[in-house]
Amino acid sequence: MLIVKNIAECRREREKLGRVAFVPTMGALHAGHLSLMALARRHAPKVAVSIFVNPTQFGPKEDYTKYPRPVESDLEKCEQAGVDMVFMPPPEEMYAPGMAELVVDLPQLSSVLEGKHRPGHFRGVCQVVAKLFNIVTPNVAFFGQKDFQQLRILTAMVEALNLPIEVIPGPTVRDPDGLAMSSRNQYLSPTERERALAINRGLFLAAGEFKEGVRQANRLVTTVQHVLLEQHLSIDYVASVDPITLKHADQVNGPTVLAVAARVGNTRLIDNVVVG
Repeated sequence: MLIVKNIAECRREREKLGRVAFVPTMGALHAGHLSLMALARRHAPKVAVSIFVNPTQFGPKEDYTKYPRPVESDLEKCEQAGVDMVFMPPPEEMYAPGMAELVVDLPQLSSVLEGKHRPGHFRGVCQVVAKLFNIVTPNVAFFGQKDFQQLRILTAMVEALNLPIEVIPGPTVRDPDGLAMSSRNQYLSPTERERALAINRGLFLAAGEFKEGVRQANRLVTTVQHVLLEQHLSIDYVASVDPITLKHADQVNGPTVLAVAARVGNTRLIDNVVVG
């Protein structure tokens, strides 16, 4: 497995690889990331992964400095997953001192849900992913459905910029207890983790109500809220939205995303299910 840390070397080595599937990550890899790498392996003979904790997508009160960076463990997992190249640049390689500010934004999609609660977050995500796509020039790229708004925005960015890249979603990977895998789960104490299970429990309960015939989105949202509040979670939002426009959905007449962002202690977690 090749490990490259600067852009020029990454471009040189990428030229030798032919068709490439790409999994961008911020490290702290877990089974969710590894499932994307396995999916990538099925779509191209060579797989590239980036490990880069991107400073521009963290807000002023967020956890950039505390974000876990278990580099040796991450590289070991990449090697075991059969990754061919890891691009692991330092921040100054991606954002050279004095570089003019670059804004990549899709305001219709990025101003709601996560974007409303984390202003500027998706500008940072789009900025770094656009740069990574230009550096790695993959044929196909993979993102998890747990971050469904990010997936939708990056798919729209690729379309809007006419990038010759296919974006493929990977299903949300869950622990046996149902909690969606996240690098932030390691911040949870055992008691907090138990309380965090209210997130997936509420979503699955609402999905069950949909299967029983409930079509009013506000009833499904209320079900999720009740389960979260029973465990005293602090709710940023529980929403029902169209998966393409991300606009609020009153009725579930087609595919609809039920999305949650909530805090358990100091840890903010997101999750979603698609009904309909």
